[in-house]
Amino acid sequence: MKEAYQVIPGAEAFYYEGSEIGILLCHGFIGTPQSVEYIGKAFAREGYTVSAPRLTGHGTHAKDLEHCTFSDWFSSLEKAYLDLKARCTTVYVIGQSMGGTLTLDLASRYQDIDGILLINPAIHVPAMAHYHHLAPTHFIKEGAPDIKDPNVTEITYPEVPAFAYQQLLTYMDVVKKRLPLVKTPITCFQSTIDHVVPPENTNYILQSVQSELKSKHVLDNSYHVASMDYDKEKIIRESLRFIQHQSAASHLKKVSL
Repeated sequence: MKEAYQVIPGAEAFYYEGSEIGILLCHGFIGTPQSVEYIGKAFAREGYTVSAPRLTGHGTHAKDLEHCTFSDWFSSLEKAYLDLKARCTTVYVIGQSMGGTLTLDLASRYQDIDGILLINPAIHVPAMAHYHHLAPTHFIKEGAPDIKDPNVTEITYPEVPAFAYQQLLTYMDVVKKRLPLVKTPITCFQSTIDHVVPPENTNYILQSVQSELKSKHVLDNSYHVASMDYDKEKIIRESLRFIQHQSAASHLKKVSL
């Protein structure tokens, strides 16, 4: 899909060159790479190659979402993954909210992903179900992003076409059926208070995937957009621990005789 509007300053995709271990970051619905930039820079400082694509229709103008399907969003992430995989021997994918949904879909299709990390992933949001009954061209007004820290400002849209929400709802149902195909190591970050995605989504995902290695970290001081909230340092710390552990285990497997 061709976007009709320019990218909002600060909402651009970003990439940091580093080691042979790559980290792919995926923002959420109506968010932008800005929402994962802080943690992305932290991984880059540790020497990893970091890529954060901007999903089609995001970070420009809400009217661009009138013509985007969930396949467009997935294609954005898939292309970034394939580009990163061509550069790195090892790749981990981190997804927030709908970015988690996209990450699960990607992992169900690419078994060579070395690990996935999900931040308040979305797979079932009952509060949004009524959007299915709205005219696709109807615009829904958005409230402030769900962030506990009052000093944080996220780049997002003030209103969103119902069509985009309908795509999201349909996509969550599609990915829910693909969860048993996910076998890669997985760790999740779950905010105890989330006003957008019920925290139970994380438990459902962990119960449904077929990964042998599963873990969860509870975030007591963040709301939905946790990568920008008070617990962001905990997310970085635990993510690095997960990635370092998995990378060491993978290396041992590769060099064992």
